[in-house]
Amino acid sequence: MGLRKILTDKEPALHKVCKPVTNFDSKLFKLLDDMRDTLIESGGVGLAAPQVGILRRVVLVDVGEENNEIVEFINPEMLETDGEQYGPEGCLSVPGKYGLVKRPYYAKVRAQDRNGDWFEAEGEELIARCFCHELDHLDGIVYTEKMDRFLTEEELNADE
Repeated sequence: MGLRKILTDKEPALHKVCKPVTNFDSKLFKLLDDMRDTLIESGGVGLAAPQVGILRRVVLVDVGEENNEIVEFINPEMLETDGEQYGPEGCLSVPGKYGLVKRPYYAKVRAQDRNGDWFEAEGEELIARCFCHELDHLDGIVYTEKMDRFLTEEELNADE
C-alpha cells in the first residue's frame, strides 16, 4: 500500500498550475496507485496530484454509489456545466473545515485514462461538485478561494 502525505493549504504546491501528463508509464501508474490508496485511506471523495505534492494534471474521483468506485482522470478538461448548487464543501487539504461554495449542478469532463485513451464522464450534485473542486486544484485553486464563508461548529453539528 503506497500512502502519500496530503499537503495542507499552506503548502505552495497547492497554489501552482499543474503541467499536463505526457508520459503514460510505470511512474504514472505508481502515482495513480498511490493516490488511490491515499484516497481510500482518507475517506475522501476526490484527490488531485498537487495535494500529494505532484504538479501534474491527475485527479481521482470516487464516483460510485458503492465504496471505492474510483475513476482516474489524466489531463482532464471541463466540457460542459449546467445549473447551480450552493452548499457545504470540504477538502482533504483543509482538514476539519467546511465552507459554503457555489458550483454547477451538472458537469461533464473529458480526460485520459492511465493508458492515454480519451473518455468522458458526467455527473450531478456531489459528483459535479467534486469534478469542479478537483479540476480547480490542477489550476492552483483551493475551494477556500471560492467560498463565501466557513461553516460554524453549530452549523456543522445541526444535522446530528
